[in-house]
Amino acid sequence: MTTPRVSDEELTYDRREQRGWYWYDWADSAFSTTVLTVFLGPYLTAVATTAAGGADGFVSFLGLELRPKAYFTTMVTISVLLQIVIMPIIGALADHTGRKRGLLGVLAYLGAFATIGFYFVSGDRYLLGGVLFLVANVAFGAARVVYDAFLPQIAAPDDRDAVSSRGWGFGYLGGGLLLALNLALYLSGQVDEGLAVRISLSSAGLWWALFTILPMLRLRDRRPDGGYPTAAQAIGGSLRQLGRTIAELRRFPRTLLFLAAYLVYNDGIQTIISFSATYAEHELGLGKSTQISAILMVQFVAFFGALALGWLAARLGTKRTVLASLVIWIAVVSSAYFLQAGAAIQFYVLAFFIALVLGGTQALSRSLYSLVIPKGKEAEYFSLYQISDKGSAFLGSLVLTLALQLTDSYRLAILSLIVFFALGFVLLLALNMPRAIREAGNEVPEHI
Repeated sequence: MTTPRVSDEELTYDRREQRGWYWYDWADSAFSTTVLTVFLGPYLTAVATTAAGGADGFVSFLGLELRPKAYFTTMVTISVLLQIVIMPIIGALADHTGRKRGLLGVLAYLGAFATIGFYFVSGDRYLLGGVLFLVANVAFGAARVVYDAFLPQIAAPDDRDAVSSRGWGFGYLGGGLLLALNLALYLSGQVDEGLAVRISLSSAGLWWALFTILPMLRLRDRRPDGGYPTAAQAIGGSLRQLGRTIAELRRFPRTLLFLAAYLVYNDGIQTIISFSATYAEHELGLGKSTQISAILMVQFVAFFGALALGWLAARLGTKRTVLASLVIWIAVVSSAYFLQAGAAIQFYVLAFFIALVLGGTQALSRSLYSLVIPKGKEAEYFSLYQISDKGSAFLGSLVLTLALQLTDSYRLAILSLIVFFALGFVLLLALNMPRAIREAGNEVPEHI
């Protein structure tokens, strides 16, 4: 069975389809912001604490005896390991069947309905909350593989920076809008706190499900040149092809170099996102209201930042723009070291500059990657990209842990993250993008 390839004549680019694609970013970003960033971690920890009879007790999961404060982080770790196993299989299946649209819908609604189920997580139902989170987060990551794999099929090489940036920007806008509504409910005091959290969590699922309708109406499948007559043969063939694709990576050393660069600098980005609240609270002494308002500001400023960097890439070149954004990240991390305790304005200014480069760095990286992967294998290769995204947080957490252990200083710990942006800059600078694009059999765009 030959590797399925999308026929060139099917690669027509429709702006209506592109607009439908943007709406999925709007839809699933609600899960990222409302569920992952703000509400679920503290709430599930509180539910586990109730089940354990107090913070000093333990809860059981799959034979593990866990402290309540470790329960949510354990669920995150398990879900990431499951994503690493499942995402490449989903990618291979999407490419071999050519049914990306249907697969995206199944995964999106599986995740959305699991997220709606958080409404029923109350009292001591920590097991229900953990299982729902595993299903939702794995579906979220797997659906992202399929979603990203549409990019090379809906946009010409010279248009991908703009299309990818609009998608990221639209996602920040949608996720920020729902988060603002949920925070208004939570802070209003008109609803019991636990009920407000459950409504907020389930609203992310409803939002995800509702707005997924639009991409389902507008995206279309591309028929692969090869294929399998039955689902069982498609799964079996996809697994075999996945093995061949991983082995084939040796033929694309510059694609591997890009993945390595992305893993390193994206690790720094993800670690800053996850560590910023801890740094604000324990080192700067800033309250929850400051942290929440900063999160909201980042969501909306990142929308304009993603569009701005997309505009800049069309004029300076995509690689140069990403390299420039990494320099800004280095400046941001360096500045964080000097922030004064209690200085909320300084924290807002730093958050503003993070927002400016946050969406653009990620959007343009996705666009660059789409150019260095072979046609017909978009979902398979984007599964590897998503693994680099999901699995990278481990390295940043390890560096932070070692820095805190050795120095007992939050400021020195955050300063240690400079190494990720500096190393990512060097690796990306060393990459010959035009050669990498040609090696993958793709057209080199005018601005690269």
